[in-house]
Amino acid sequence: MYKYVIVTDPESAAGFRLAGVEVLEIEGIDQVKKLLPPLLNADDAGIIGVSEEFMAALDPELLANIEKSYRPVIIPIPSRAKGVAPGSYIERLLRRAIGYNIVVRR
Repeated sequence: MYKYVIVTDPESAAGFRLAGVEVLEIEGIDQVKKLLPPLLNADDAGIIGVSEEFMAALDPELLANIEKSYRPVIIPIPSRAKGVAPGSYIERLLRRAIGYNIVVRR
């Protein structure tokens, strides 16, 4: 059975632990760059949630590997940090999957 893992900062970790998922707390972007590649190759990881702030700081090569993999699925978790465009990773995935970007305006 695959597991759900959250990679986040210490402030958000307690809430995810209350939800019953495995949490890996990291302090900075350098730690996520070292932690994520082994998680991508883990046999038991099914879904990995990563803070959008950390996703935005990853190397383009690592992001390309993430987008090519079918398991584990990497899900960006919205961050409170300023300067991170909300949903940018999801928009890229949708554009890659269906060939264009859909924007809904009110």
